[in-house]
Amino acid sequence: MTPSTSPTAAQAAQPASTDRAAGVLLGLAAGDALGAGYEFGDPLPDDAPVGMIGGGGFGWAPGEWTDDTSMAVPIAQAAARAADLRDEAVLDEIVAAWIVWARTAADVGVQTRAVLAEAERNGGTAAAARAAAQALHERTGKSAGNGSLMRTAPVALAYLHNEAAAAVAARTLSSLTHWDDDAGDACVLWTLAIRHAVLTGNLDARIGLPALPAARRDRWAALLDDAEQRQPRDFARNGWVVEALQGAWSSIHGARGLRDGLERAVRGGRDTDTVAAIAGGLLGGALGASAVPSSWGRLLHGHPGLRTHDLVALAALAARRGEPDSTGWPVAERMDYLDWVPERSLTVHPHDPGVLLGSIVDLDDVQTDAVVSLCRIGPAQRRRVDHVEVWLIDRDEPEANPNLDLVLRDTADAIAAFRAEGKTVLLHCVQAQSRTPSVAALYAALHRGVPVEQALRDVVAALPAAHPKPFLREALSRVATTTQEAS
Repeated sequence: MTPSTSPTAAQAAQPASTDRAAGVLLGLAAGDALGAGYEFGDPLPDDAPVGMIGGGGFGWAPGEWTDDTSMAVPIAQAAARAADLRDEAVLDEIVAAWIVWARTAADVGVQTRAVLAEAERNGGTAAAARAAAQALHERTGKSAGNGSLMRTAPVALAYLHNEAAAAVAARTLSSLTHWDDDAGDACVLWTLAIRHAVLTGNLDARIGLPALPAARRDRWAALLDDAEQRQPRDFARNGWVVEALQGAWSSIHGARGLRDGLERAVRGGRDTDTVAAIAGGLLGGALGASAVPSSWGRLLHGHPGLRTHDLVALAALAARRGEPDSTGWPVAERMDYLDWVPERSLTVHPHDPGVLLGSIVDLDDVQTDAVVSLCRIGPAQRRRVDHVEVWLIDRDEPEANPNLDLVLRDTADAIAAFRAEGKTVLLHCVQAQSRTPSVAALYAALHRGVPVEQALRDVVAALPAAHPKPFLREALSRVATTTQEAS
């Protein structure tokens, strides 16, 4: 991997960049929740299955994130309202949120808990936290835990427009609890790598080296070189920020996609949730929220009562400096698409009566056990049932759907999973013209034993307005063929 010049943040408004921005927080949370059930355990064999099983030393629910994501959320919330993370008043708010969370949190790092407790006794401000962090460092000489690196990901989203500000903010936030230079350096490196990933789609852990003090650049370059030559399990002291970063980069280097990278991080053992969370922020930034399996997205949740769609909204707003897009997403209560929605077209899937096919208007009154949305929706349209929201844009440009084949296969699998659980499913897009019939056909091909071309003909015949776009037709054939060959 060779460093490249970072572009301007004008790219952050593009569809793929929005997907990648959302991937930062989703990847962070997914890695965190995936690793939670394996924390403090020994390394696992390379072929050991890894799942979002929950449990672990703190009895996490499946898909529940831990302190890694919980501490990142107040930073993301500040970024989502375009607050400057270098501002002392904003830092006061973040520290105050951490203090409230830490009072009842099951899992708080030893160093972080000590600093926050001392800060609370002295006014609960950012200044009090910094003083406590400095005092702990001077007293013990050991303040280079991984607790600031695990939460640094949203800093990148706040400063897609300004690389220098991102570096300053990363170090500033790190110093609130971790005074050591290693912690600050690691946060700068990782934040700038995530920023670069969101803007370009490229993974480059060295992009931030010039932002470090000159005397420490060669050391960090050598540490990254070392990480690329070894396996995550080789970094046994991954509670230390240096080996946590190395373990995360080792997990990413050579990984076959987001899922593989996070599973590699977890198999490395010991501080599994944190190493996977660190890796997830960067992998998600490069590969996008659309690379996160829907089976994980269904489960993700955690303090302060947030779920997958909340993280997506926070990330999108942070990347856009607090502004929704031209349609009002992600803050509009409803995405009604009134200029494009035809009359109701609800129909039963020709190959599975437990799957209903429709448009966005069917969300309001069709009763099913689960919903798969292939278009953006607002909070008022989100059903109180199992609800999967899919990144699938009805545009024939590669940058609009960076993980098109993966998303199509994953969505078909999500429908099948719902049906295996005995749930009825509403599958919809805006008009039931292109995306809905395409996914419905692929579901029939992959899970109902119907040849894909026949499945598409049958679905099109059932839906009055169906007219799948050529790029989706081509993708269906490609995915069906690839899946058949793999089996």
